[in-house]
This record gives sequence, structure tokens and C-alpha cells, in this order.
Amino acid sequence: QVQLVESGGGLVQAGGSLRLSCAASGRSFSSYAMGWFRQAPGKERDFVAAINWRGDNTYYADSVKGRFTISRDNAKKMVYLQMNSLKPEDTAVYYCAADLVYNDYADRRSQTYDHWGQGTQVTVSS
Repeated sequence: QVQLVESGGGLVQAGGSLRLSCAASGRSFSSYAMGWFRQAPGKERDFVAAINWRGDNTYYADSVKGRFTISRDNAKKMVYLQMNSLKPEDTAVYYCAADLVYNDYADRRSQTYDHWGQGTQVTVSS
């Protein structure tokens, strides 16, 4: 079992940057692939980025590729999402999620993730 708490959201102007953090508690954090998802008002929850348990495979949605970077620190039980060149369309609640895995991959599908944080709001003004 793992519990997740996101932080680092806020209001930023277009072109700015934010760094989201996800703190995990519980055992065997390194057994989980980790993902970031986002949900804008009136829309479905979308995949943003994911990272495998070792941190050497990363995956990104096309809409954020080249602007966002996911990383993790297994010793600290932390996952990060560095967001640069933010756009108004990046406005959403961002969720951290954990998927217990037995391979070196991370899934893009939200339904495969077992544990979710409460989310942190990111608002990008134009």
C-alpha cells in the first residue's frame, strides 16, 4: 500500500514554470511505476507523463513532450514533474498515481494505476 500527496501547484503566467512534487509513504515505493495525470474542468483525466520503477524509462503525452520532465528519487520516495513553457491549456488538476509493477515499463492508461493522490491545481494565465 502506498499513499500519495502532491504539492507545488499554483498560478503562473504563460511561459512560466512550475515543479510538482509527489511524496509517497508506505513500503516498497521502488516497486511502483509512477505517473502524472491531469483533469481540466468538464474533461476526462488525461495522461501526462510516467516513469518506470528505476527511473530510466520515461513516457510523455505528445502535448507536453519537450516541455515537461518526470523524475523520481526512490531513496526519498518522491516523484517530480518539472513543467516549463506552460500554456493556458495546461490548466488542470494534476494527480500523481502509483502502479505496482513487475517489469521495467510504465503504463499510460489511468485504469492500471492502483493508488492516487488528491491532486494539486495548476492554473496558467494568458
